[in-house]
Amino acid sequence: MTAARSDKLIQPNAQQQYEVTLADLPLACPMPSMHLWNSHPRVFLAVEKTGFAKCPYCSAEYTLRK
Repeated sequence: MTAARSDKLIQPNAQQQYEVTLADLPLACPMPSMHLWNSHPRVFLAVEKTGFAKCPYCSAEYTLRK
């Protein structure tokens, strides 16, 4: 990973609510834009049907914006 890419990553689980778009699917927590070194294992979340998903590890809530 380059230093420039590292600067653009966000802290995982820093927020409790995230709004995602269709471009973010398939949805996984932590998301690819988050640092992984201090987070939980990646888990895929089914947000397509209900428009909402909650991570079983960190309780982050994801809402799908259509």
